[in-house]
Order: sequence, then structure tokens, then C-alpha cells
Amino acid sequence: MNNDVVLSVENLSVVYRSSRGRVRATTDVSFELRKGEALALIGESGCGKTTLSLALIRMLPRAAEITSGRVMYSRNGTSTDVLRFSERQMRLFRWQDCAMVFQGAQNAFNPVLRIRDQFMDTAKSHGNNDRTAVINRTLELFKLVRLDPERVFDSYPHELSGGMKQRTLLALGVLLNPQIVILDEPTTALDILTQRAIIDVLNEMQDRLGFSIIFISHDLALAAEMADRVATMYAGEIVEIGPVNDIFYRTLHPYTLGLMQSVPKL
Repeated sequence: MNNDVVLSVENLSVVYRSSRGRVRATTDVSFELRKGEALALIGESGCGKTTLSLALIRMLPRAAEITSGRVMYSRNGTSTDVLRFSERQMRLFRWQDCAMVFQGAQNAFNPVLRIRDQFMDTAKSHGNNDRTAVINRTLELFKLVRLDPERVFDSYPHELSGGMKQRTLLALGVLLNPQIVILDEPTTALDILTQRAIIDVLNEMQDRLGFSIIFISHDLALAAEMADRVATMYAGEIVEIGPVNDIFYRTLHPYTLGLMQSVPKL
């Protein structure tokens, strides 16, 4: 495993148990994520993108099972298999080393808790009981994501717009300074101007904090703008992966070409 690789996925397969038998969701998926890199996963709905991301942090539903593969995570020169972590190790790994920003910020927050309490609870559950330090970190992150820190800190989720909630969720995702952030459709259900703001915020956060990104998107324009590399998923497999310019301008796989040609010309 190279020194600049923070995550190496090797032959990862996931199946779902159903009344009709076992359904393959991902098959022998392999890729590497480097430090400070943005990797986009593109493909049609149902191709396995979200299942893959949930497998990386072991948050699959009960009907799902990882049947083979390894997820090697590297920190401080030591590489370990995430799939062999105990429940306690896994709890620490989530958010502290690898955070996931789920699709739909509307449903990501507890509606009866103020934003400040949700940030404090996240830090406390990972052993950070320094209230002052957590507050200062939270307010600093709110500024980074272009929010009014004092207003958002004391708000309930319903008092924030969709774009504000999405940016608050991004701030919560990097609260514990993870090496990897997984973004599942980060601009879904947002208007075009808010999408533009989210993209700018993500680019600025990555430049400032230096984390690596895996992001899932149907938006090929977003992938072209944000990604360093793009991976195309089809029927549970990665059929093509490469630098963004190669994928968009020197496409090799016919399915990737079909995705490119499906975008309407304005």
C-alpha cells in the first residue's frame, strides 16, 4: 500500500438476502483513495454506489452481507482492515477517521435538539469533553461553510433552509477532522444557486482541511468540476476508473460513453 493511499478497497462484494434468494449488489469492487483526492462514483440508480459507501463504514442494513474483500485503512503509516474492526473500534472509526454525509440533510438532524447539542453529542461520544474547544471548533467550521455562526449554533433544524442544513451537515462531518469524507448526493434537492454554493464550500473545505473525498453523484457536471478521478459503476461493478479528463474526453467503456451522451445538450 503506497504511503499516499488512505483507503484501499480490494475485491469487495456485497449481497442482499431476499425471499427469492441472494441478490448481488457489488461484485469484486477494487479501488484506491489517495490523500487529499476527490473520487467520484457515477452510475445509474441501483448500480451499487450507496451500498458500496455503506459497506466501507459497515452500516449496511441487516439484509445485506459482505461476502468477500478487504477495506484497508491507513493512518500514521499503519494499515488495518476495517472489516475486522470490533464494534468499539468501528464506532471510533466512524466520524473520527471516516465521516459520511448522507443524502437528504432534511432527515439527518434530530428535530427536537438544537444544532449546538448535536455537535456537542458527536464530540462527546468520541471522548472529547472539552466544551469550550468543541464550541470554538464548531463556530470556526460554520464560518468556513459560510453560515452565521451565532445564529445557526442556537437554531433548531427546522429554522434552517435546505442549503443551510446541507452546509451544517458538512460542518458536522468534519468536526472531528476525519481523513475521509463520503458524500452521498451532496447537492440533491437543492436549487442551482445553492448547489453552486455547496460546491464552492466543499472545494474550500478540502483545500483548508486536506481530507479525501468519495462522492456519489448523478450530476456529471459536478463530477467533472470536483473530482480528481472518476469511477463508473454498472451492475455492481466498477467498469472504468481514471483521471477526470480521461473519463470525460477519452472514454473507453461503452456504458460510460452512454452516460455522457445521456446529458441533454442545452
